[in-house]
Amino acid sequence: MKVWRVMLLAVSFLMLNGCLVTFSQAPLIAQPAPKQLLGKWVSKDAWGQARNLEISAVDKTRYQAVVYPKGEPKVRERYPFIVARHGSRWYASAALPAKLGGHYTLSGFELTDNGELVIYDLDLDQIKQAIGQSVLNGEPVETAEGAGTVIKSPSAEVFAYLDDPANSDVFVEAARYKRVAK
Repeated sequence: MKVWRVMLLAVSFLMLNGCLVTFSQAPLIAQPAPKQLLGKWVSKDAWGQARNLEISAVDKTRYQAVVYPKGEPKVRERYPFIVARHGSRWYASAALPAKLGGHYTLSGFELTDNGELVIYDLDLDQIKQAIGQSVLNGEPVETAEGAGTVIKSPSAEVFAYLDDPANSDVFVEAARYKRVAK
């Protein structure tokens, strides 16, 4: 698998699919992750290739995701991130490198009873609509990943929007991983 595909797959874990919704301020205050998040996971990408994900603790509130294609453990991308629970949802956030704007990402995730890790990204169109309606404060940005939006609203306003049941469809499924059997 080409290196750019691995990078794209890794970006889909912590960053958002295709177009980015980013935040000018860190949207989360780090908390300990659920223990079942840690470990090895596997999924298939859009090309049908197996991809591996290993999540480990760096310390009590910081984590690292390592993504690599099956059979190519030397082609690894590492991404530090934090998590927090807000309302009924778990969230993950990562700082972007300067070449991608230096802002922060926000993705939702859930651990299912079936041993799956499901990752959700924010829907760019719905976020743009919320900005257009002045529910959130933000502006369009161009990144190396394409057109995106940077949200400048304080975290309290962002989570008030995300917690509103009327906005439950603002998240779209980005990836689904299964726990690797030991």
